[in-house]
Order: sequence, then C-alpha cells, then structure tokens
Amino acid sequence: MAGGKETPRQKMIGMMYLVLTALLALNVSVTVLDKFIDINNSLEVSVDAAKEQNGNTLRRIENAVEESGSRPDDVKILDKAKEIREKTSAMVAELKTYKETFIEITGGYSEDGEMEGKTDYDKVGNYMMPENQNNGIKLQKSLNAYAQSVDEMVADSAVSFPPLALDANNNPRFKNDPNKKGMDWATLEFMGAPTPAAMATISDYQNKVMAYEAKALDVLARRVGAGDLKFDLIQLVALPESKVVAAGAKYKADLIVAASSSAEDPEMTLNGKELTVENGSGKIEFTATPGAYGEDGTVRKTFEATAKLKDSVYRDEIEYFVAKPVIQVQSASLSTLYLNCGNKLNVGVPALGTSYNPNFSVKGGTSIQGKERGLVTIIPSAPKVTLGVSSNGNKIGNVEFDVQRIPKPEIKVFNGSKPVNLKQGESANALRVLRAQAIPDENFKAQLPDDARYKISRWTITLARGPRAIGQPIKATSETVNLSQLMGNARAGDRIVVTIDQVLRMNFRGNTEEVNIGEQVIPITLN
Repeated sequence: MAGGKETPRQKMIGMMYLVLTALLALNVSVTVLDKFIDINNSLEVSVDAAKEQNGNTLRRIENAVEESGSRPDDVKILDKAKEIREKTSAMVAELKTYKETFIEITGGYSEDGEMEGKTDYDKVGNYMMPENQNNGIKLQKSLNAYAQSVDEMVADSAVSFPPLALDANNNPRFKNDPNKKGMDWATLEFMGAPTPAAMATISDYQNKVMAYEAKALDVLARRVGAGDLKFDLIQLVALPESKVVAAGAKYKADLIVAASSSAEDPEMTLNGKELTVENGSGKIEFTATPGAYGEDGTVRKTFEATAKLKDSVYRDEIEYFVAKPVIQVQSASLSTLYLNCGNKLNVGVPALGTSYNPNFSVKGGTSIQGKERGLVTIIPSAPKVTLGVSSNGNKIGNVEFDVQRIPKPEIKVFNGSKPVNLKQGESANALRVLRAQAIPDENFKAQLPDDARYKISRWTITLARGPRAIGQPIKATSETVNLSQLMGNARAGDRIVVTIDQVLRMNFRGNTEEVNIGEQVIPITLN
C-alpha cells in the first residue's frame, strides 16, 4: 500500500462525509434527518465489515508467522499487529460511548424506537464544544494519540498516519476558509449539528480508525509475507468507493484478482473494454444510470469483469446498486407555482457534488435556465407542472408542482395620501384629488415581486345625485385625477362614483397583460 494514497474504503467514507457536510448547510427537514440516520447505520455496517476484514488480515499474519517457523523477528511483528488491534478496538469502543451519550442527553428512544432528540441542534454541540461542556477536547486527544501510536509502531517512511482530529487552521480543507479560521476541531464538527448528523460524524471517525488499522496491518503483513497469495482460491474482487451510487454520479472501484502477484499486472476488461491497470489493480470509472428503483430507492445492476493472468482468464459478474438521488428544490414557494409567472427555483442534487451539471425539461409550461448552476425559472401554463432534472445528459428524476392562479389585486382609492372613508364619506369641500391603486396580494408579492406590478390604466369618476349623473364624468388614464371640474357642482348628499375599467399587470419579462378583476364600482358619499 503506497504512502499517500487513500484506500477505496477511505474514499467511500470521504464521499459520504461530503454529503453530510452539504446537507448540514441546508435548512434540513425531518425527512433529511431520517436520511442522516440511514447514513449512520450504513457507516456502522461499514465499521463491522472493516473489523472482520482486519481480523482476517491479523489471522493471515499469525498463519504466516507460524508457517515461517515463528522466527523472533516475525513474532515481534505479530505482537505489534495484536497491539494495534487492541488499541483500535479500544478507540472504536470509546467513540461508541460518545454516540450512546448523544442519544442519552437528547432524550433516548421512544417506545416505538424513534430517536427522541432527532431534531435537536443544541445539546450535542453544548456537550462537545470548548465554550460549553468541552468533552470534545478529550476525544480529539484520544484520536490523535491513537494515530501517533500506530505511526510509531509501524515506523515506515513510505506510510504515514497523520493526526485524525484537526483544528481548522491545520486542516487542508478549511485552513484557507476565512469563516473557519481559528475554529477548534469540536466546534468544526459539532456546532449546530442535529443529533443524527453528530452520530454519523462519530461513525465516520470509527471508519477512519478502522482504515488506519487496515493500512498498518497491511504494512506488517507484507513484512512477514502474509500478503503473498497461495493461489488456492481464485476470484475477482471489485473494491468500490460505495456499492450504492446516485444516478448521474461516478461509480469508482478498484478491480483486483485476489490471487494475483504483485510482480505482474494482469490484463483486465470491463464489459469487454480494456482497463488501465496499476499495481495489479484495474481502474474502473463510469457514470451510473437510473433504472426501475425498488421500494428502498435502489436498483441492482451488474457489469462483467475479466482478468488475464499468464495463460488463464478469469471472469466474474459484479453487482452494484444505483440509488435514486434526492432532488432538492429551494424557492419562495416549494410546492406551488403561479400561472404565467416567472417562478424562480434553485434545484440541487447533493449526492452528485461538484459533478452536478444540470439541465431541465418542463411539462405543462416553459423554462429559462439561469446563469448559475441549478437556477431555473419555470413559467407554468397548465394546472400541474412536471420538472425533469438531468445532469451531464443523464436523467435524475422529476419534481411535480401544483399551479395556482394569480390572486386578484385589491382596488383602493385615496383622498390625497389617505384612503377614502367609505363608511362615513368625505367632505365635499376637502375632496379635490383622487388616486386609485391596484394592491397585489401580500404573499404573491413576497414570492414573486417581479410579477406583482399592477397599474390602473383606465377608470371613470362620476358625480351622482340620486339616480342621475351631474355633469360629464371624468375618463382617467393615470392613477391620480384632479376633481375640480366635478366638485364645483357638488353638494352634501351627492356621491362620487368610481368605476375601474382596466387594470394591467407587468410580468417578470416587462410585458403587460390585462387583469380580469370583474366589476369594480366604489361609491364615495359627500358630506
């Protein structure tokens, strides 16, 4: 195992941790918190699998030492391997106690097995961060002490075991981030983290510990020949970053022959296409495509792999699972769009990370793709809209929206700057200027301000006395009208009758359309 290279397991855990970090940046729903619980469960399964695999490596070392006659130097290597196993078990157990504590301080489990503190964002951070209970410093010291002890026991210049728990200033991912400058490890990992995310973070560190143990045991195994294969069992093994991959994301794996010799690279193919082989490992990379997802949101797929070693050719069908990716839509109104309006959406697929390169299709309307990645404007023309999401030409899925009509504006008439008193009337001597406005619905304006611009373009003002009009009505085309020509004939008991003839709305494109507001007649009594 080369010094600076990550194992497939480390790469898998790193990818899952990036997904967690992306989700924590959002205002997550209970459904997303449940996904954190699922991810934590998957990480715990990975820890158990690593324990078994590392246990097998230790048994190989024991067998190799025994077969070589238990030479003193080999026995010392075996003793180191056992000591590393003991330290690893203790470190994983210590990490487990933190998860148990997180559950306990946030309320434990309900009678039906639900996590009571699932939506709690404070207690774990308070328990771990320095400015509160400061339990994180103890864990940070344990993790880094474990890494140092493994590094000292292996003592190999080609393989390093750097500290596991780094403060922001020492972490390559954050040291140049001004928002993280000076942040300690516990705050970096647990500040504002909901309980399921904090548990997944601990499980991620359990996997990192297991990866260190695997790397250390591998180095020791090679020193006593435990890595030499006996060719008693020949099979192809694919070591993927993850067996579950989102549609549109990259599937990456190392394809190896379990009995191959490190001195000879086999010839390998994927579905008949030749692979690049490095150090006996075939490099697999392809874009996963969607399929008929099952109830668990995954679909099983396979590929055929071959390896030619000397005069023998080995074939195997290797399975992987494609997970249905979660499409996240951010907008002022997540579930409802407005008819004939520019509804701006921000559509993301966190599982695809930086490989996300979206394009959109719309059924029941049209769309305008934004300049930034994920931004799209939907203009509905039907009662329902289906937004199709693809990335790099690969279909991800659909999101459906209900469409509602634009709420009618409210017509208000003002005496100067004050609304007219429709209940008590207005003084005939004080009424000289009328102003009419179409006021948009507050929710509609808040969500789509560029589509909530109204103007009264035609209205009629009539002076009425009993059943008849006095003088000629004023036909107005501006929102403000001088009433001098009418009010000269007005007296107490008369009425000013306002009739709204036309209202226009300007949309997000700057185009105007007439609004059907029905009959709008507003009588104003003169005192």
